[in-house]
Amino acid sequence: MKKVNLNALEFETDPEDPEGYKAAMARFGPSIDASMLGGSVYELPPGQSVCPYHYEYGNEEWAIVLQGRPTLRHPDGEEQVEPMDVICFPNGPAGAHKFTNTTNETVRVLLLSTKVDPSLAVYPDSDKIGAWPGPEFREDHILVRRESHVDYWDREP
Repeated sequence: MKKVNLNALEFETDPEDPEGYKAAMARFGPSIDASMLGGSVYELPPGQSVCPYHYEYGNEEWAIVLQGRPTLRHPDGEEQVEPMDVICFPNGPAGAHKFTNTTNETVRVLLLSTKVDPSLAVYPDSDKIGAWPGPEFREDHILVRRESHVDYWDREP
């Protein structure tokens, strides 16, 4: 059995993340040999979000607020959530979500997700769709705008 203590996580930031999305992340699933569920803790400084508003096809996500009171955007609006709140984001448009820290204190949110490949994510604000076929097919990952839709027979001989 492998375990990880959430209080002992080491957070990483991505220097390429744009302003508004400068959250630190600690992905801990691999350290406990998880294969069917993914787990990450996000640390949000004031004014930052985890990721753009999105929903998934093929996977369910859960959030557990560990620290602070982030604002959760969802299909019915926005609300501030509290420490120890647990939220399920189901497969499809009903599970759309985005966490933003609108307070002056640091926020920590634990996100758990099933890991079903292939998966799709839809970003309604920017009208993009991302397809992730799985780690062994990284070259086929794609992020496109809906308007790039082509006919089924396009370029077929």
